[in-house]
Amino acid sequence: MMELLADPQAWIAFGTLTALELVLGIVFISILVAKLPKEQQAMARRIGLFMAMFMRIGLLLVLSWIIGLVAPLFTVLNQEISGRDLILIAGGLFLIWKSTGEIHQPLEGEEGHASTAVKPPSPRSSCRSWWWTWCFRWTPSSPPSAWWMNWR
Repeated sequence: MMELLADPQAWIAFGTLTALELVLGIVFISILVAKLPKEQQAMARRIGLFMAMFMRIGLLLVLSWIIGLVAPLFTVLNQEISGRDLILIAGGLFLIWKSTGEIHQPLEGEEGHASTAVKPPSPRSSCRSWWWTWCFRWTPSSPPSAWWMNWR
């Protein structure tokens, strides 16, 4: 732990992250505060920065507590599972569920509604690749034929 405190790269990374948090936090709060009336903006800015600072400190304390949950709670298949492991598994499952939903929504649409993002295949392209469509050009009124017989 002491070597981490003496490492200049760790301090540079910490300083960079702190600067990014401050700049991005101030920009985000400023954008939100700009929507308020002029007389409320100063107070909202102070409250927003104050709450953001304490929220970050609280999240760091919770994170340090979670990292300390290493005592095994139970064993599954000769693998000890701790509180930290359960939280990581739950977080991973949440991310999988959320990303699947984000991918599914634009492709399939809401339940009971047709999606506007993915169009159904046309009669000319269904079950055929591009080369099949090019080599065997056809219209619904005429049967498929070789391209040299139906050159356009």
